[in-house]
Parts: sequence; C-alpha cells; structure tokens
Amino acid sequence: MLMLRAKPPETWHIKVMDNLDQVLVDHAHLERKAAQSALKLQRYVELTNSLNILTDIAIEELEHFNLVLKLLKQRGIFFGKAISSPWISGMMSAVRKGLNEQVIDHLICAAMIEGRSCEKFKILSNLLRNVDDCLSSFYGDLVESEGNHYASYLLMAKKIDEAETERRLDFFLDLDAELVVKANDLAILH
Repeated sequence: MLMLRAKPPETWHIKVMDNLDQVLVDHAHLERKAAQSALKLQRYVELTNSLNILTDIAIEELEHFNLVLKLLKQRGIFFGKAISSPWISGMMSAVRKGLNEQVIDHLICAAMIEGRSCEKFKILSNLLRNVDDCLSSFYGDLVESEGNHYASYLLMAKKIDEAETERRLDFFLDLDAELVVKANDLAILH
C-alpha cells in the first residue's frame, strides 16, 4: 500500500490532460530511466543478493518503454528530448553519500518514483476513461507493475537496515509531500 502524504494538485490533472502527447513522450523517457536506474543499483555490493530482482525490474521497465514507443508511433508523436523533473531532482538531491546510507536512500527514491507512477497511472486511467479508452486501459494495466516495483525497492532497503529504512522513508515521504504540490509549468508525469 502506498504511504504517500500528499496528492498531486488539480493543476497537474488539467496540465496532463491538455498535453497528452507531451506526457506520453515524458513517460517513454521515464520508463527508459527507470530501467537504467534498476541496472545502476546493481553496482552496490549490498544488493548482490537482489541482482535477479533488479534485472527483472529493468527488463519490465524496458518492456514498458517499448510499449510507450509503440503508442507514440501509432499516434504519430515524435519522440522528443527528455525534460528534467523538478520533483525527481529534488528527491535525488537528498540521497546521502556513504556506504549503507547511499544505497538505502537510492532504493527509497526509486521506490518513491515507482509509487508516484503507480498513483499517477491510476489517476490517468480514471481521467481518460471517457476520453481515450486505449490510453485509459494502458495506464490501468501499468498500475500493478509500478506498485510491485515500489514494494520491491522498499523490501531491498529494509533487508540492509530496517530501522534506518523506516527513518529515511519518513524523511522522503515528507520531502515528496513538499515537492509534489509545488507548481510548475511542465506537462510531465512527475
């Protein structure tokens, strides 16, 4: 179950619905980055026993990337350049340096990104229900996968140090709640 402490503002709903083409391009970039992130996490010695899980997540994220690319092609949408997310940058800037600290924070950030994706895909699925059945189903189908990735990352962090993970999760949940409501003009998922 997601433990998010704030919801995206209504302005986000309006922005994404008014700019679905841009949102789909952003979504493709996010799936590619999520696959890269899962592979980057494999560099941590503390995650040696989780290499198969991280590989499976990376493969699944690349499958999602491919699905979004197909949607872009079907809809005649050009795969433009990535837009930096202030929310993701804000979350990642709080990752501490150090042995267990860095890996735990990195895992929690990955979990938070997956959790927000789960939440926002569900919102999009509902918003699109009477507008675009194809996209509504597409986003609805991704919800469970994103939720599973969220849980997997948190479980990996807890295996390293459960008490520290709980403490840092509390910190990141507060940071997320502060960042998610900040206004920006970008038509992006996060």
